[in-house]
Amino acid sequence: MSPARHVRTTQRGTALGLVGAACLLSGTLLGVRVVVQLGGLLLLALLVGGAWLLQEAQAQERGALRLIRSVNPHPVAVGSQAVVQVDLSATGAAQRLDRLQIAERAAHELSGPSTLRARVQRSADRLTLRYTISPERRGRWPIGPLEVQRRDLFGLVQWRGPLGGSMLIAVRPAVTVLSMSNRASSTDVDRAAIGARTPAADDSSLRDYRSGDDLRRVHWRSSARRGELMVRQDERAGRRPSSVLLDIPGDDVSAEWSISLAASIALALVASGHHVRMLGGDVLNASTDHHRPDTDGRAVDALLDHAVDFSLPPNLVTREAWLLAAIDTLSAQAGGTELLFAVVGDLEPDLLTALARVGDGSSAWAMVRTGHAGVGDPPNQDETRTLESLRRAGWTVCAVRPGEDIAVCWARLLDSADLVGVRR
Repeated sequence: MSPARHVRTTQRGTALGLVGAACLLSGTLLGVRVVVQLGGLLLLALLVGGAWLLQEAQAQERGALRLIRSVNPHPVAVGSQAVVQVDLSATGAAQRLDRLQIAERAAHELSGPSTLRARVQRSADRLTLRYTISPERRGRWPIGPLEVQRRDLFGLVQWRGPLGGSMLIAVRPAVTVLSMSNRASSTDVDRAAIGARTPAADDSSLRDYRSGDDLRRVHWRSSARRGELMVRQDERAGRRPSSVLLDIPGDDVSAEWSISLAASIALALVASGHHVRMLGGDVLNASTDHHRPDTDGRAVDALLDHAVDFSLPPNLVTREAWLLAAIDTLSAQAGGTELLFAVVGDLEPDLLTALARVGDGSSAWAMVRTGHAGVGDPPNQDETRTLESLRRAGWTVCAVRPGEDIAVCWARLLDSADLVGVRR
């Protein structure tokens, strides 16, 4: 929209314009020159103020104002805070910011129930707006554009319009720091679970080549003997690749809790040296690649950014389709070597059979949601069927309730693993 369309008279300007028009008309009819001149001066003041504002607005459109917006930290996690700072500076000597009024638009998901309050610092050629956001919902939420309002020197005419574009704030799920037990993450257990023989001395630090591995780590003598590429690895790289399978429910509270739980498990696996991926959600946005463990946080960032973009299924059919696509990915790629963690609800028999089968030959763990958030009812018939079917298929399983402390749920799963080990 053209800046001219935003130029409006203020209440003072409207009143002054009416008085000027009345003076001009009455002075002309009565032949009183002084009154005519007074009316003309009042109307001229309005015209000059409007022309000046229009010139300022056009200069703004040509880049006379420079806007820099920063968010620290970014991305931000649910339940934490970040500071948004908007710096506005004039690039031309004719632009003055001391009479400029600004306001920032922000999605209500970034402020929660409270109203955002900003502090403004200004000078003739610089203006800074600073406010704190406290997001309560995961996702990508917009801030901006900046709303600018300018008045002429006498407050008769004002110009209002947007400046700059909007910016998406990435809000990550809240995560809980979880520790991996030796049972879940040790290299020796991984080898035993997949039936690997004790390797020869030359092969003790080797594994199969995976896409993305550095070719400089290829062990050519062992590769020639086995007929397939083998790469050298350290102890952490020797851990099994891992997948976190997420079944996203349709209700908001349970879904956000499940996403936080799955992300917490994924980060714990990365910290233990595993190659990790998260499966589930919208198949169009799903990634089937494992994130390599690192020391600079790139894998953690990638997993959390993936969790930011999880969407809720609009209906049960979509939810089951997403989960089935993730199970098919596991069936096609895992080959019984994955360390598998699943966060699921009660499942239909066909889905349950497919999921139970994908855990064959793997070290498979599952948390099954029961009841609703904040409700302590025991598992219903469908939830009990899901729990028992996975247990019979060899999964380590525990029941969890949305809204529970994630660390408590994790401890319950590890306790279930210890009981399985005792029975065996």
